[in-house]
Amino acid sequence: MRGLLTRVFDPDRGWRLHPQVAVRPEPFGALLYHFGTRKLSFLKNRTILTVVRSLADHRDVRSACRAAGVEDAAHAPYLHALGVLADSKMLVPQEAP
Repeated sequence: MRGLLTRVFDPDRGWRLHPQVAVRPEPFGALLYHFGTRKLSFLKNRTILTVVRSLADHRDVRSACRAAGVEDAAHAPYLHALGVLADSKMLVPQEAP
């Protein structure tokens, strides 16, 4: 089945918000809106918001999670959420330097 998954989320590489994504912080976390695809996503807590906002400042996703205070043993739900955001094109890979 071609075309189902256009990219594979790799937490060992750098990612960033798509340039067409707006972030609106909320008491529960945040809303993300992609102006290109017109998709809306919800971030369910402030920690994932911190991770998403800082992705571009880190060489990989795991480093962004650690910087946000997420212990290595607790990465799984965050990596899953970020993978879903990547699948919906809210996140894009960072360009190689």
